[in-house]
Amino acid sequence: MATMEKVSLDAVESRMGPASVKRALAGPLGTDNIALNHYELAPGESFGFGYHRHPDQEEVFLVQSGTATFETEDGDVRVGAGEAIRFAPGEWQRGHNEGDERVVALALGAPQEMGDTDMLRHCEECGGRTHNYVEMTANRDALVTRCAECDAETGRFT
Repeated sequence: MATMEKVSLDAVESRMGPASVKRALAGPLGTDNIALNHYELAPGESFGFGYHRHPDQEEVFLVQSGTATFETEDGDVRVGAGEAIRFAPGEWQRGHNEGDERVVALALGAPQEMGDTDMLRHCEECGGRTHNYVEMTANRDALVTRCAECDAETGRFT
């Protein structure tokens, strides 16, 4: 029988990545069908590692404070405090903080397992946006994004 779970954000360790704070709440809450992440983005930071899509998962972002800008196939969409945005499975997007104020948001994804993620980032070596993948450094102190075409490092996140 399922039981109610409660967790304090402060009790969940932040994960390495492109946001100052990313707390994965699905595990501590014991959710089976939904991914749930709490984010805090300083100016210039983003939710994800690049322009991406989850072919098998829909995502909803609920902005609690600040304004997030989402790059989409239809252009940029600004989402302010008290607003939410949904992306269907397979829809390209990249949410980031273009403002001067910190962005605090919840991200919900269903199903919980997102499957493969397609990601594009700018590669200086190739001269444009290319498919990228994420890997942990050998000493486990950072995550790096690498161009799938030439293997150049395109980003480093601690």
